[in-house]
Amino acid sequence: MTTVNSEKLSSARFAQATDAFVEVFTASVDFDKRMADQDIQGSIAHATMLAKCDILTDAERDDIIKGLSQIKAEIAKGEFNWSIKQEDVHMNIEARLTDLIGIAGKKLHTGRSRNDQVATDIRLYLRNEIELITAQLHRLQVAILDLADLHFDTIMPGFTHLQVAQPITFGHHLMAWFEMLVRDHERLQDCKKRLNVMPLGAAALAGTSYPIDRYLTAELLGFSRPSANSLDSVSDRDFAIEFTAAASLIMMHLSRFSEELILWSSAQFDFIELPDAFCTGSSIMPQKKNPDVPELVRGKSGRVTGHLVSLLMLMKSQPLAYNKDNQEDKEPLFDTADTLINCLRAYADMVPHINPKKENMYNSAKRGFATATDLADYLVRKGLAFRDAHEIVGLAVRLGVETQRDLSEIPLTELQKFSALISEDVFSYLSLEGSVAARNHVGGTAPETVQLAIKTARFKLNL
Repeated sequence: MTTVNSEKLSSARFAQATDAFVEVFTASVDFDKRMADQDIQGSIAHATMLAKCDILTDAERDDIIKGLSQIKAEIAKGEFNWSIKQEDVHMNIEARLTDLIGIAGKKLHTGRSRNDQVATDIRLYLRNEIELITAQLHRLQVAILDLADLHFDTIMPGFTHLQVAQPITFGHHLMAWFEMLVRDHERLQDCKKRLNVMPLGAAALAGTSYPIDRYLTAELLGFSRPSANSLDSVSDRDFAIEFTAAASLIMMHLSRFSEELILWSSAQFDFIELPDAFCTGSSIMPQKKNPDVPELVRGKSGRVTGHLVSLLMLMKSQPLAYNKDNQEDKEPLFDTADTLINCLRAYADMVPHINPKKENMYNSAKRGFATATDLADYLVRKGLAFRDAHEIVGLAVRLGVETQRDLSEIPLTELQKFSALISEDVFSYLSLEGSVAARNHVGGTAPETVQLAIKTARFKLNL
């Protein structure tokens, strides 16, 4: 006769022991133990509430809190014995608590289930991770502002289709990166509002018959409110998907930054010098300086996006309420948070040491007829319709291509062959400095506008 595995707290229902492979296959303790602090935090709040509602005695509450505090210390010191036989972080902690304080440890689970317990733990975990991510995001924003401040008037080519389009300033380009991060920060804070709702008390799926006070537990744990529907409470992973979506957008932005840094640091562009500490060499080519950090961040963006798709697929066909499928939510979620924090940290450390090569940027902006639009705008201000001006400038550009001269290098007499409206003052519009200075409206690339944008950004960040 098969004996029951008495080591498991939930084994009484079964006449046969769990298959050895199934025990390993279904266990999650190897990865969900990283939520131990959140699990203990939730249990202390739950025990406090149970005592307040006269479901536990004050003495039982005190024993539970003392025991949980000891377990927390054991985990911190690496002295806690994690057992795969207890399946997950929750059962491991509860089993140890019962060993320490006896019957009171078994009473802790009154009025709750692992279903609402894990949903609460994940929310607590993500709430903390968002704080850590926000701190690294802030560091990167400050680094970008500082670099933009140094180069608010450094002229470089702006691109569309990766072709020289119009002259801009390096500071203006950096502030485009900054604006992406502003939206990323807003999304994280918005995500945090929705995840900051407490599932604890929903129990397995239908709530509990005990006279609990969910508002008190929510207050103790810093949640804005308890969740409104017990079925939804234990099965909802929208908040995890939303977080991973926000993380994917941040990583997509970092990937775009990376692509530009990789291009700019190449010999073909030679716009910037990346710090040695963030690059590596080649095992065979001694001259190489590879932009490994930007390349790796670019690669990791796909990893995080993959986690988003994984979570979406995990949830897409699940009926209410909780299903074992949801055990698969943690590893992609944990890895998303870890990857994002590390990538932001790498960028926040690297950006302050990026060295722009001003002369190369400037010379590149002089190629590709970057001020062609300025010539068209000049003609429009002289009274010509824009489409006619566009055609005239196209002819002038063709001449420049054929004679290998920039528009600013073509003599006035030759330009006037295309339009009698062109006069000596045209060259103030065809210079790179004149082009960027003319765009002095909100959001424009004029140096004084860029300085104002940086100043406004610093004010918003309370710098």
